[in-house]
This record gives sequence, structure tokens and C-alpha cells, in this order.
Amino acid sequence: MVLSKEDRLDVIGKFQKADKDTGSPSVQVALITERIKYLSDHLKTNKKDFSTERGLVKLVGQRKRLLAYLKKHNFDEYNKITRVLKIRK
Repeated sequence: MVLSKEDRLDVIGKFQKADKDTGSPSVQVALITERIKYLSDHLKTNKKDFSTERGLVKLVGQRKRLLAYLKKHNFDEYNKITRVLKIRK
């Protein structure tokens, strides 16, 4: 498993807007970014794991689409999340 429950709740707590907010684009981007970091480290040691590489590419595309949505609908939130997560865009 990529993130423990405590780590997941910590990431959600940093980016949620309301008390029960777990599905906003900001939270989704943060969780996907954590999974991307984990898979990138995994692929550094397991270079021939092509199914994981495909999953990583799919996650990067999903994050890219979510960031495009944020950029279009809430530019301030987009700037905040790219700055905090250190995502180049």
C-alpha cells in the first residue's frame, strides 16, 4: 500500500477546504502527487517493472488534467497547490 491511513489523512488535512472535504481537486492532486513520488522511487530500484511505469504515466496524466481544471476554474488555488507541492507547470 502506498500511504498509510495516517499519512493519507495528514495530506487531506493540509489541502481540504471544509471539514469533510476529501474529493476537491486540490486534495486529489495532493494524493496523486504522493503516489507519483512513491512509484518514482519504486521504479528507480525496479527498472524493468513496466506495469508500474504504465500506472505512473496514467497518474501523471490524471494529475495534469486536474491541474488544468484548477487553472481554469480557480487560479489562486492552482498557484497555491503548485507552489506547496513544488510541481512544475
